[in-house]
Amino acid sequence: MLIGVIAGLLGLSFGVFGVLAFRVSEQQRKLVDVEDDEPALPPGSAEVLAVIGKAFVVVDAIDGVVRASPAAYAYGLVRGHTVVHRELLDMTANVRRDGVILEKQLELPRGPLGQGTIIVQVRAAMLGEEYILLLADDRTEITRTEEIRNDFVANVSHELKTPVGAISLLAEALESSADDEGAVRRFAARMHKESARLAALVQDIIELSRLQATNVAQQGRAVDINDVITEAVDRSQLPAESKNIQIVIGGRVDAKVYGDQDLLVTALRNLIDNAIRYSPENTRVGIGVRAKEGLISISVTDQGEGLSAEDQERVFERFYRVDTARSRHTGGTGLGLSIVKHVISNHGGEVTLWSQPGQGSTFTLRLPEMEGQPQDAKEPKDASHVQERGATA
Repeated sequence: MLIGVIAGLLGLSFGVFGVLAFRVSEQQRKLVDVEDDEPALPPGSAEVLAVIGKAFVVVDAIDGVVRASPAAYAYGLVRGHTVVHRELLDMTANVRRDGVILEKQLELPRGPLGQGTIIVQVRAAMLGEEYILLLADDRTEITRTEEIRNDFVANVSHELKTPVGAISLLAEALESSADDEGAVRRFAARMHKESARLAALVQDIIELSRLQATNVAQQGRAVDINDVITEAVDRSQLPAESKNIQIVIGGRVDAKVYGDQDLLVTALRNLIDNAIRYSPENTRVGIGVRAKEGLISISVTDQGEGLSAEDQERVFERFYRVDTARSRHTGGTGLGLSIVKHVISNHGGEVTLWSQPGQGSTFTLRLPEMEGQPQDAKEPKDASHVQERGATA
């Protein structure tokens, strides 16, 4: 009886073992089948693609995606197992047909929604006998920076050409009118005006180039905003007095900002000069300053004609002028507000604009307070403290 029981247990054990062995064998076979189904790339290509540093897509004979890097998905070149863009499929078709390497720069939609685009340098080549490799390098930032630089050079050339041409013509007219004292005076006055405009334009270009080369994070220091306001107002006294405009300062703060004092003075002076330039005679330009919630705000308000919504969207663009004829008359270069925006951005701040046609404009600079200041130094002084500078009405 005992022998029968033992034999039965042994038989059961062998049966269980056989079933388990069969299942393990089946699982291993399935794994092998899966690996066999994975497309085999040419030897060494997978290792090279892993370290190539560019977005890549490998497609098969029917343009199905075999391998793709995370960057290819991030750029929107691939969705699922499909190449998204017709331009890329045209490249693979040409490579498959001609067996040559193709390289193109393409501007492609970034995704299914929105208007964003990406500029990529794409290289397509055969990978073994069956596959095609697409390598993509993101050139969006580089390309757009080059476009901005080229546009800037073209705009500068155009802006310089106008006063230089005017001075040349006036010199010829002056030479031919040497015996006419009235004409000589008139032409000389015009030459003086055009040369002043040319000098202002060159100075703004130099200023813009200088601030673009300045690293505020490395070269900055603690700056007293009150000193910035005082110096900027002092530099704007002559144009204010020439139009009998008062510059009124309201408020004072003891908190400091971290940055370049000369650049901040330049930015604020440009705002003040802009307000004076477009304000009627015998009016006021107001400057208000306060510190609140870790930010120092400086507002410059004029009593000019104000700006339309369309002009407000473009007023910070380089060489953009709301009224070209009036700007030429007042000596505006079209660079002042772009300089302001660039300076404040480099200091981690922002510049905003409020304006209504017929109600004037207010430009506001917001800068972060310098960290590590004593708490009592951050309390604003009484905002009712007002100084008036410039000519009296």
